[in-house]
Amino acid sequence: MPYIRPVSDLRNNFADISRTVHETAEPVFLTKNGYGDMVVMSIEAYERKLFESEIYFKLKESELEANSTQKRYSHEEVFSDLKARITKKVNDDV
Repeated sequence: MPYIRPVSDLRNNFADISRTVHETAEPVFLTKNGYGDMVVMSIEAYERKLFESEIYFKLKESELEANSTQKRYSHEEVFSDLKARITKKVNDDV
């Protein structure tokens, strides 16, 4: 169940809101005149959302690419290419 508080609680009960977002790892939705106004969340929760969003978009991009071609790669081909790229990067940095 979402945590919904009036925006005035941000000023009057900041410590309580801070404790809620850190203990639950969930955002608190703040309302102004009965309408949604802003969301408060911990930095950890925000970074997790960014990471999940980045993964989602990368998976979506991969899905679209897979649907646009018949080319498929084996496990060995993928990991061989990754190892070669890592080796090249390490050698370039030296």
